[in-house]
Amino acid sequence: MTGKPYYNAIVWQCTRTNKICQDIKDRGLEPPIKRKTGLYVSTYFSGPKVKWILDNISNVRKEAERDRAIFGNMDTWIIWNLTGGPKKGSHITDYTNASRTMLMDLDKLNWDGEILEELSIPSQMLPTIRPSSDKENYGVTLKDDVFRAEIPVCGDVGDQQAALIGQTCFERGEVKNTYGTGCFTIMNTENKSVTSEHGLITTCAYGLEEGKCNYALEGSIAIAGAAIQWLRDNLKIITAAPETEDLAKSVSEEGSGGVYFVPAFNGLFAPYWDMYARGCIIGLTRYTKREHVVHATLDAICYQTRDVLEAMTDDSGIKVTQLKVDGGAAANNYLMQLQADILGVNVVRPILTETTSLGAAYAAGLARGFWEDLDDIRRNWKIDRIFTPKWPEEKRERLYAEWKRAVERSMNWLKNSP
Repeated sequence: MTGKPYYNAIVWQCTRTNKICQDIKDRGLEPPIKRKTGLYVSTYFSGPKVKWILDNISNVRKEAERDRAIFGNMDTWIIWNLTGGPKKGSHITDYTNASRTMLMDLDKLNWDGEILEELSIPSQMLPTIRPSSDKENYGVTLKDDVFRAEIPVCGDVGDQQAALIGQTCFERGEVKNTYGTGCFTIMNTENKSVTSEHGLITTCAYGLEEGKCNYALEGSIAIAGAAIQWLRDNLKIITAAPETEDLAKSVSEEGSGGVYFVPAFNGLFAPYWDMYARGCIIGLTRYTKREHVVHATLDAICYQTRDVLEAMTDDSGIKVTQLKVDGGAAANNYLMQLQADILGVNVVRPILTETTSLGAAYAAGLARGFWEDLDDIRRNWKIDRIFTPKWPEEKRERLYAEWKRAVERSMNWLKNSP
């Protein structure tokens, strides 16, 4: 092994695997894949991306079959390099990251041979799956490397699952939402994997010991903070993201002025899973101002979150009574109040909103005994502010119904175009 990449990483928002995913669906494979992995067939997940590289990049398939090409998500790449890389690096992943490849059986917590065969992915490429918090360690950093010490590497958690841990959502029905490039809402379902019938994915929440994990329902929203970046970089109607708060507040009485923005730039994820949807701004009039478009962008983040929470209630039978929030956009007070108004439940922001890195630290600390157990971690969580809903029910439901109409206009756009 040289440690050199055969090809550039394909990011989660890339849609070049559309044809691969459509072929999988056309062959009738989506139902068994969803049953086993908890995931819809989508360009979001890394399994189809691996297949694309194997099918399109010269020599990679041949090298993989000769045990000279290995695969992993970013966690695998980082751990492999931290623990020695080409010298003696550990080729591993954890339950949470493996559950997002579209290649792992959720119940068996192992790679699924039938799916690998259908996608023509050699099993020897894949990393060993380990607990998210591992007392046995994945390996140690090298004495002669950057840290100049042998430091145990023992915590590995997917981005959103780490935030779930950081928000101390350890009980069934506890929900958090991370506002970043996308929005990712997760509900803990404890040791039971709940199969979604309403457009959500089932995922591993975290695994603290070999062969066991807590599960979760997740709603993945592709575009949230990325829509704010689009206003700044493409439309240039703002110069910095924090401006959105004051601009939206300046038209708070009229809100978006009837404008709805569906940011389906690379399709719609949960709960619609329409890779042919495309973005639209609808309801424009001669009197529409940039403030209305900015407001509609914040609305879109909140409405998409409501879409997901409604699906969670339908799947789990659990009525959400509060939403814990984190991520960069959680600092926007107007957005958080808008979220509470659109949901009709309290939105709770902790003092520390960088909960993803905190959750990863908790996973490592549990493995080394720095924290005794989950209750010990829970005592660290502190509230910064609670946003309570202020809208009347009639307004909340009327505006949400209009949002659903706008979403319908954006769906299947590429399929219906000439």
